[in-house]
Amino acid sequence: MIVVTSGSAYLDIDAYAGCIAFAQLLNLQGISAKAVSSAALNQSICQSLREWPAALDEYPVTERDLFVMIDISDPAHFDSFVDVQRVVEVIDHHPGFEAYWQDRLGTLATLEPIGAACTQVYERWVDAQLFHAMPSATAALLATAILDNTLNLKGQIATTRDQLAYAALADKAQLTDDWPARYFSECQAAIEHDLPAALNNDLKHMDADLPLPRIVGQLTVWSAQRLLQEHRATLIATLQAHDPDWLLNVISIEEQCSYLLVGNAVSAEKVAALLDVSVDDHVARLPTALLRKQILRAALLKRAR
Repeated sequence: MIVVTSGSAYLDIDAYAGCIAFAQLLNLQGISAKAVSSAALNQSICQSLREWPAALDEYPVTERDLFVMIDISDPAHFDSFVDVQRVVEVIDHHPGFEAYWQDRLGTLATLEPIGAACTQVYERWVDAQLFHAMPSATAALLATAILDNTLNLKGQIATTRDQLAYAALADKAQLTDDWPARYFSECQAAIEHDLPAALNNDLKHMDADLPLPRIVGQLTVWSAQRLLQEHRATLIATLQAHDPDWLLNVISIEEQCSYLLVGNAVSAEKVAALLDVSVDDHVARLPTALLRKQILRAALLKRAR
């Protein structure tokens, strides 16, 4: 059996949709596959999406199974049941492990600077000439993941490939023009319902030698201004409990910008030096929306110099 899976800390919409869709594709090609995860689903997979007729499989992983990794390439963060020696394919858009997987898997390692891993998964369906057979719920999941990861197709990381993929998938799923606003607003409501859980489900610990705060969190919402005005104390208390050196990237889809909330003066100095921004009262506003993976990429480039 091929087990299509992702990371251990949490599952976001890009990983969730990508695993489900890629397992479906393999099965259509006559390869037995299951989409499996032991990680908690985060708030990017809002309740509406969880009710769609496309979901993860209930399957007990065995020692004979092989693994395809979606939306992740760092072995240190693979789902706990993954044996790295039995990974046969990796599809990811995060930086840092390109050479490692190219050396191990060659053409079966697809690690590219693209907006969403689900764009890569969609292209696999097209390459296999099976897009016509994709269920509409799967198309809707993939399209929504692309929206989420590219910040409504307006983030710096969005590519022409992401835009073309979204257009084809949204058409197949018959998504309406107001779907982005509805989706991101529902995600924000879920985040605000249990803000500490939303934060704790999407924190990343940074390597000590990176020019970044030790903890970096991210929330994508429709209105970041409202979130910060109404819930700033909860945000600070939750992150401070992990480490005083932290950064929270709050992406505002409505404004198409990012607000960076930092833990202390050391955190502020790191963020200001890395991104050339001014931090005032522990907050910096970026003129454009920036994803955490882009912040990490900037830190990796700075460390390499």
